[in-house]
Amino acid sequence: MKEALFVKQNSEKWKSYEGLKTDNPDELAQRFVDITNDLAYAKTFYPKSKTTAYLNGLAATLHQSIYKNKKEEAGRIARYWKYELPMLFYKYRRQILYSFIFFVLAMCIGILSAKYDERFVRLILGNQYVNMTNDNIAKGDPFGVYKQENEVLMFIYIAANNTWVSFVMYVSGVFFSIGPVYHLLRNGIMLGAFEYYFFSKGLGLQSVLVIWIHGTLEILSIVVAGGAGLVLGHGLLFPKTYTRLQAFKRSAKDATKIAIGIIPIILLAAFFESFITRHTEMPIWLSIFILAASLIFMVWYIVIYPYLLHKRTTENLS
Repeated sequence: MKEALFVKQNSEKWKSYEGLKTDNPDELAQRFVDITNDLAYAKTFYPKSKTTAYLNGLAATLHQSIYKNKKEEAGRIARYWKYELPMLFYKYRRQILYSFIFFVLAMCIGILSAKYDERFVRLILGNQYVNMTNDNIAKGDPFGVYKQENEVLMFIYIAANNTWVSFVMYVSGVFFSIGPVYHLLRNGIMLGAFEYYFFSKGLGLQSVLVIWIHGTLEILSIVVAGGAGLVLGHGLLFPKTYTRLQAFKRSAKDATKIAIGIIPIILLAAFFESFITRHTEMPIWLSIFILAASLIFMVWYIVIYPYLLHKRTTENLS
């Protein structure tokens, strides 16, 4: 890109950063990251230009603003959850949406495949699981599988397994986003076949009220992990004005923050599955409350709150 075009595309942003004063640490950090990214690009392609010197000075000013009278703040982690992670959700909302779409399409494939091929459920879920569940249904306890293990041991196993699945889904994005798509399709097809199996046994509503107590958080976390994988591959596929390596480093940093950010939600889902889902006799209202609260929280934190936060930040800068 020619220097004149580079300046034209970014000059308004630079002027706004230079002119608008703020003490908000998150806003200062975001400005500093943007300017240093532009500075790195300028140093690469216009190392001796006035633009590079200007950006270097602006970056130094922002650096001083951030670290002036710096002290270790106890709320640093809280700010990550309150501001940084939601802003990443907004920034990469398309990747998270694509992940959701892939997963839903895969679920539909799983449902239709199970409907038109009676062997498909056994192929996907395994003979052992299907036979065990059939036995539990015959005993009048279709979801007895959640009661077989000790709660603590079950929590440790499920938490470790689901964290690993999410990690693999995210890291596989390095293969130009093909990996996350594969894992989203695989998990979506499995869930579709799983749900169809219970609906075909006349246990559809009961399966939703029992399994989705933990499944709401677990499945949506997997979708976000898939989105993180797509973010990781995005830098390789669409470097824009950066080199492919520079773009990959940027996307990898953001994808890692997203992947790490959903771990507490994965752990909460594991807790629900280990300690709460096993109580299949709980009142329907309580099951609906937990399920609805989980869904509302995920939609609010991943979709609504990031949008409101972005809107408020934009208004403050304008």
